[in-house]
Order: sequence, then C-alpha cells, then structure tokens
Amino acid sequence: MAEIITVTALNRYVRSLLESNPVLSDLALRGEIQNFVHHRSGHFYFSLKDENCSVKAVMFRSNAARLSFEPENGMRVIVRCRVSLYDRDGAFQVYVEDLFPDGIGAAQMAFEQLKARLQQEGLFAPESKKPIPRFPKKIGLVTSKSGAAMHDILSVAQRRWPAARFLLAHAGVQGREAEEELVRALQALDQGGKVDVIIIARGGGSREDLWVFNGEKLARAVYRCRTPVVSAVGHEIDYTILDFVADLRAATPTAAAELVLPDRNALRARLDAIRENARLQVSRRLNLCYTEYTALLYSPGMREMRRRIEREEERLGLLMKKQDEQSAAVLKRGDARVAQTAALLESLSPYRILSRGYCAALREGKSVVDGKQLCPGDRLRLIFRDAEALCTVDQIGKERCQVEEKAEL
Repeated sequence: MAEIITVTALNRYVRSLLESNPVLSDLALRGEIQNFVHHRSGHFYFSLKDENCSVKAVMFRSNAARLSFEPENGMRVIVRCRVSLYDRDGAFQVYVEDLFPDGIGAAQMAFEQLKARLQQEGLFAPESKKPIPRFPKKIGLVTSKSGAAMHDILSVAQRRWPAARFLLAHAGVQGREAEEELVRALQALDQGGKVDVIIIARGGGSREDLWVFNGEKLARAVYRCRTPVVSAVGHEIDYTILDFVADLRAATPTAAAELVLPDRNALRARLDAIRENARLQVSRRLNLCYTEYTALLYSPGMREMRRRIEREEERLGLLMKKQDEQSAAVLKRGDARVAQTAALLESLSPYRILSRGYCAALREGKSVVDGKQLCPGDRLRLIFRDAEALCTVDQIGKERCQVEEKAEL
C-alpha cells in the first residue's frame, strides 16, 4: 500500500522537483498576456497563452518596477522566468523576472503607451496650443551651451532678425539627469514672463540620444508652461513626445529659428509691395475722380448751374451797389444833422460867453445866477475863459458887487 502523505507535503515535493530542474529555473517563454491585473501592492498577475494552452504568471513588484511600460491584455511578450508551484493552491505557475514586448522594443512600447495616455488626457489637443508671437522681442533658449543647436539658431537670427535677443537656460540634452535639467531650465524661463517664446533645441543624434525628450515630466512641464514652446529636436524624421505636446514643432533647430523669427528682407519686400500697391490704388482713384469730375463739369445740369450762378452773382452785384448808395445817403444825412447839432451846441456853450469877457460864479459848486443869493463873506469861485479865482464877497449893492480877489489859478 502506498505511503499516505498530506497535500502540503505533495505540493512542496512537486515544487522542489520543479525548482530543482535546471531547464525550468531559467526559461524564456513566449505568449500573449491575458487576465492582466496590476495589484495595489505593485505585483503583476496574468496568464500567458498560446494557441492551445495557458499558464498563470506572477511578476513581483521589485521586478515590475524596472519596466518602462505597462503590460496590457493581448500584448505578445517574451518573459524570462522560472517555473514553480504555489503551495497554498497547488497552482502551477511561472515567476517572471524580465518581460519584453515580442516584435517591438520595450522603449518603443513605453513611447507608444505614454503617447496614447497623454493624448487621451488632452495634452496634444490643438485647442490647447498657444500662438507663437509674430515679432518676439526676447526668445528663451533651452539647450546645451556647448551644443551646435545654439550656434545654428543664433546664426539664423543674425541673418533674419538681428534685433532679436536671446536668454539661454543651459541644460543637458541627453543622459539620465537631462530631463530634470530641462524641466528646471524651462520653468526658470517661464517664470515672470521673461521671454516671449521658448525654444527647446538639440541637434541630431541616435534614437537613444533623443530619448530624454520622450520623458513624461518634460511633457507635462511644457503643457503647463504659460509661454509658447517650440520643439526643435533632432532631424526632420525624428518625432518625440515633446514634438506632440509643444505649441509648435520644428524639424531642426535651424527650422525653429526660421519659424519663430520674421525675415527682415521678406518684410521689406512686402512693405515695398504694399507701398506700390497703395500708390497705384491712389493714382487709379484720382484718375477715376478726375474723369467723373470732367464729365460732371460739362454736363447739361452743370452748365445750367453755372448760368444760374452767374445770374445770381449779377443780381447780388446790383443789390450790393444799391445798398452802398443807400448807405452813403444815410451817412450824408447823418453828417448834416451832426454838423447842425454841433453848431447849436457851440452857440449855447458857456465858454463862448466867457470868451467875450464874462465869468461864471460858483458857490459851493453851484452856479450863482442872482445877486440876491449872495451874502457878505460868501466864498466864490470865479471861472474865466482861461483862468479861475477864489474870492470873498465884501459888499452887495444893487448896481455892483465888490469882491476881494484872493488867488488866480
């Protein structure tokens, strides 16, 4: 009779057999992911399936954290694993240490997943793109100060728009620390509106050299940036996550400078064309007005209008002449009345009487017209034709008054 053992013993025995087999301790396995679960503990649980069979798989958090992409249901992968048995459930399963996409690189898989996720969040939406200023005064430049990209951009600026000013924020453009440096440089330029537009630039390189520009931190920093951002990374055929989230993508750093900066020669030619067009338009309009004026000037209505004007001018001339004659007659009659009145006033003037040897007597500013008004001692002011005298009444008689002359002015 066979030895009786416990289920635990059986499961542990089978596990020891599996784990002691050198073939099963380091195995490469190809299959399609099904029933994938990313547990809150960080572990991955899923099944690997081919056309006929499936096997359960687990990838612990320490190994899963090294992946640059998120596994998905239906994804064909190759895993490096060991085979064992889970004692508690007696479940035969594989323990995955590394996982690779089958037919596409892990880096490319991470790129596609991040691109899809950011696009779904709206970071690539056209309506979120900020317009690039047409005539930027100051341009922020995020690149390596020793790289060729900066010199290419400055060379184009000197040729196209020498008035432009640049503010460089140095950052590494490849390597493990480059993404943090790029984010810090971008934020430094964006703070306080120091520049009108920011160019993130790097010259050409291998796909691995440009991979830093696929970073999620950099993409989100560009999206949050208040200043318009232009991506100028690599060559024309190279696309990065930065290209999709930036407000404008330029194929090369040189192309970025040409897109951002106006061309002074082209603007000068355009202004010359506008000026010439304006001159032609004004000349054409003047010729049209002159033609219309000439036609109107010799039209029957205008000739009749001129005749009416001539008749009215003639009538106005007659009225003005008549008014002048009437005004002259009125003035002549007025002059005669003034002369007559003047003669009358002259004949009545007291100074005319004084010139014949008489004088006028005033007492306290009032004329004395009757000797009865006087009393001895009264002070009188005698006014002659050419002088005045102050007198005191000494004696009043019926025929003649005697006065004492005090002064002659």
